[in-house]
Amino acid sequence: MDDRLFREALDRHWAASDANDLEAEHQIYRDDAVLDYPQSGERIRGRRNIQASRAAQPNRKRFTVRRITGSGALWVTEFVLTYDGRPSYTVSIMELCDGEVARETQYFSDAFEPGASRVQWVERIPDTERL
Repeated sequence: MDDRLFREALDRHWAASDANDLEAEHQIYRDDAVLDYPQSGERIRGRRNIQASRAAQPNRKRFTVRRITGSGALWVTEFVLTYDGRPSYTVSIMELCDGEVARETQYFSDAFEPGASRVQWVERIPDTERL
């Protein structure tokens, strides 16, 4: 799959994630895909298990993509994942094999107040850019 086609598939994936369309969301994964959440130490093997684990989450999720970069076998998406109104700044790293996601690693970070020790060198990112 060329980069343009995978980028379109990735756009559909994130739109389906935001719409809670679990079937469409998981079409980009290989049957034997692996999903890692390093911060919690979790690894989920298999597209159907990944889908089932996401379906079991009781929270209302929203996905706002900030940026997608990548080519070939490696793609990175920066997005804000909001659970029940609480935003988490998230990075998804997807590794492809034969045009499908073989491995995904997601990292999550909650928002925090800027450090007073660096205030003289910092400009605030507008809320409209932070999402």
